[in-house]
Amino acid sequence: MEIKKYSELVALNQAAANFFLISARTAVARQGAFHVALSGGSTPQALYELLATPEYAETVPWEKVHIYFGDERSVPPDHKESNYRMAYDALLRHVPIPESQIHRIKAECNDVHSAATDYSQQLRDCLPSGVNGEVEFDLILLGVGPDGHTASLFPKTDILHEHKALVAAVYVEDKATWRVSLTFPVLNQARQLLFLVAGSNKAEVVSKVLNNTANEAVFPVQQIKNRQQLWLIDQAAAELLK
Repeated sequence: MEIKKYSELVALNQAAANFFLISARTAVARQGAFHVALSGGSTPQALYELLATPEYAETVPWEKVHIYFGDERSVPPDHKESNYRMAYDALLRHVPIPESQIHRIKAECNDVHSAATDYSQQLRDCLPSGVNGEVEFDLILLGVGPDGHTASLFPKTDILHEHKALVAAVYVEDKATWRVSLTFPVLNQARQLLFLVAGSNKAEVVSKVLNNTANEAVFPVQQIKNRQQLWLIDQAAAELLK
């Protein structure tokens, strides 16, 4: 695990964009494609908008990029709360990525469990396999909430105990909504995890998780065991770090 702190969000986003670019080029050189899962939220939105500028729109090998999503709400793809819509508006419609290489979670259907099963199969069909034969993302972008959730792996939900399925549906009672999310096995298998964390409301969870004092039962993000984690944190989120 590597932790980098930034005094300004602009610098954090620049570092994230550069990491994205290097990861994409490295993956394409290794295997001819770059498989990345995007996250929702305001912090990654700023990153996506930066990636859409000429500096990155013209240098990332977009024609070789496959886009996936870490989680999705059970809403239509044009809904204001859709992670796909946010990523599409901020980034995807501005870069030369083939439509067939944008793999969204179709969580708007009536059966979210079927949506999760379908997305699991799509991952098996499209992603390369790691050394243990399991599917392997090149990069997964993640955030963390004040409650310690990441993707849609929320506290006190059944999905936290899912150790076989790649993708699962989860009902988040506090938000009264169904979601579809990648599971811990997929996060732990990825080549790289990139966490983008900003804001003083994240300071407590950042301190407990990165100082390794968090209870896994309370903060789900602590259940991630992947050693290839890069945390980019702004000054406000890092204020309680030792």
